[in-house]
Amino acid sequence: MSQAPLLLIAAGGTGGHMFPAQALAEAMIARGWRVKLSTDERGARYAGGFPAQVAIEKVSAATFARGGAVGKALVPFRIAGGVAAAMVSMLKDRPAVVVGFGGYPSIPALSAATALRIPRMIHEQNGVLGKVNRLFAKRVHKVACGTWPTDLPAGVEGIHTGNPVRASVLERAGAPYIVPGDYPMNLLIIGGSQGARILSDVVPAAMAALPEEIRRNLNIAHQARAEDRDRVVEAYAAAGIRAEVQPFFNDIPARLAEAQLVISRSGASSVADISVIGRPAILIPYAAATGDHQTANARGLVTAEAAILMPEAQCSPAALAETTAFLLSQPEAALQMSHNALTASRPDATGTLVTLVSELARTA
Repeated sequence: MSQAPLLLIAAGGTGGHMFPAQALAEAMIARGWRVKLSTDERGARYAGGFPAQVAIEKVSAATFARGGAVGKALVPFRIAGGVAAAMVSMLKDRPAVVVGFGGYPSIPALSAATALRIPRMIHEQNGVLGKVNRLFAKRVHKVACGTWPTDLPAGVEGIHTGNPVRASVLERAGAPYIVPGDYPMNLLIIGGSQGARILSDVVPAAMAALPEEIRRNLNIAHQARAEDRDRVVEAYAAAGIRAEVQPFFNDIPARLAEAQLVISRSGASSVADISVIGRPAILIPYAAATGDHQTANARGLVTAEAAILMPEAQCSPAALAETTAFLLSQPEAALQMSHNALTASRPDATGTLVTLVSELARTA
């Protein structure tokens, strides 16, 4: 009996890379494939939601963006070691396809796959290619794009797949939306897998500035960095606002489904989750993101009139309070934004990626 085909997924860095990788892993296992995840120690921290059948191979990877002079000098050697280990692993158990989702930990697997001429592709979540995906864009057989349009190198053609969302998000796709009103309302504040300091600085003060008739009904779930948590908790308590503040929520899909409004960074995974479940949002792009890609990520929902864009430079407590008050006092507008978000979503993104992987496997 022949062994099931193997898909090697390479990803790392943050949840933004790992969540869509997890979605593809879930789908391929359901189709009878074997799946391995190639990542580093940091990426492995975001792999807890992967199916138990996924074998995790930790590789040696590094970036020139962090560390001192000695650390930077060792980067090429660490990467070379990772590539060598990846090649040995692939020679022992050859993947049918290798898919990279970005982040420095994907370099060893994509490099080894290139050297061994294994069918390979990358998936870029953002509207601007990350450094690693830009490096490999001309060295892979397909470039899948989660955000459209995506800024691609000359001569590279992208395929608009959308961003895969986890099964727990798909289970709540298009969940019925309860409009804002004079009853308890849930606000979800998320800043990506690592939180966002500006949201901890601005959001509690903005919520405290809301009219009493809105403020008394608020139930807030706020994702804040561990070092910011205590001051955020104190700020909400001082304003008399019910709030749960944690560095990470494991049940974001459920909280999204229950939310009347989401205030969020516009990371690719967050935008995909918001659109698939269908919720009004205020999006605050990370101003220092490479190539301003978070503004590019937000464009689809903003153009669809499903979200309001608030650049960091304009994100004062007063401005955020005004926008929040408007949305929570206009139930018909909020409901329309919810519908608009669904029209901009790509709930079939995982299925489209599965098709691309299957097509590549047939070329092996």
